[in-house]
Amino acid sequence: MRAITALFFLFCFVAPSALAQLRQGFYGRSCPNAERIVANVVANRFRRDRSITAAFLRMHFHDCFVRGCDASLLIDPRPGRPSEKSTGPNASVRGYEVIDEAKRQLEAACPRTVSCADIVTLATRDSVALAGGPRYSVPTGRRDGLRSNPGDVNLPGPTIPVSASIQLFAAQGMNTNDMVTLIGGGHSVGVAHCSLFQDRLADPAMDRSLNARLRNTCRAPNDPSVFLDQRTPFTVDNAIYGEIRSQRGILRIDQNLGLSGSTRGIVSSFASSNTLFRQRFAQAMVKMGTIRVLTGRSGEIRRNCRVFNNGR
Repeated sequence: MRAITALFFLFCFVAPSALAQLRQGFYGRSCPNAERIVANVVANRFRRDRSITAAFLRMHFHDCFVRGCDASLLIDPRPGRPSEKSTGPNASVRGYEVIDEAKRQLEAACPRTVSCADIVTLATRDSVALAGGPRYSVPTGRRDGLRSNPGDVNLPGPTIPVSASIQLFAAQGMNTNDMVTLIGGGHSVGVAHCSLFQDRLADPAMDRSLNARLRNTCRAPNDPSVFLDQRTPFTVDNAIYGEIRSQRGILRIDQNLGLSGSTRGIVSSFASSNTLFRQRFAQAMVKMGTIRVLTGRSGEIRRNCRVFNNGR
């Protein structure tokens, strides 16, 4: 209860404009089983595929960092009308079919009530808990956006300098601690294709045994992928920060977090305390979920998460 209360007050502090209509238990009367329906759909998928946590963390981040958490990422491209899905950074985002199933069940139970933006937020929260991460409450009441334009997509790549990443997060109202928390936490259950970390393989400072193992893996055809957290790849925990501190960060951005004067202290703190990481990760996820949300009469409640209600 204390953790939930602390998160609620943090939410009040960081997002006063969204607080007016975002609240915990938003669907308590209009669709009382909404969160349970989403949780069951996610749990069913997690039992078959534990990597779904990484997929939802990526989806949630990629949605919220482009025009806010409005499910604009979910819109399918059409002939002559590309969408955010059409862009390179979003080509590897997956898990849409799980959102579709949750939406199908919610529409059957409570037609035109629960937004796709809230489904993504809830599904991500539930998948984190299933992967051993913190359990936290999220406010709901988001509405779905009416625009999905590939020109709006400006997401950080794997070699982005720490200073540029700090600026990008600051533009979304997120501070440096949030950035280190979300990048490391998201990558704690993620994978990367070999083509994304060739620069690290050429880095003499990289741990030699890890470098040799990665080089061997990357000799295989079809651009193989590797776990970014070599110790606990299916658990949302602080292990990746210890890896970074030991020059075992696989992506350039991960390793740079451990080298930059602006962030290495945060990395060290998380590496030393999973309790601290869990607390900060929950707070940062709640905070990210309030980025430029649509509420009230803004936007719409999509009937199909892949298509605007007017069919355009």
